[in-house]
Amino acid sequence: MLIIDVKNGESIDQALRRFKRKYRNTKVIKELRARKQFTKPSVRRRHEVLKAVYKEQRTRNLGL
Repeated sequence: MLIIDVKNGESIDQALRRFKRKYRNTKVIKELRARKQFTKPSVRRRHEVLKAVYKEQRTRNLGL
């Protein structure tokens, strides 16, 4: 469970923004979507490899 301490003088909007950021960083939505349907381990691994190859090509093209 996420707990956000509201500081003195902090508006609700700021606290809500911090909560949303913390919630997004926990990747709850991504996990829920992944659990909706079963993905075979071999397919999941293939996607990971393709993503890594894509990222590697991007960094080489950008010269980083």
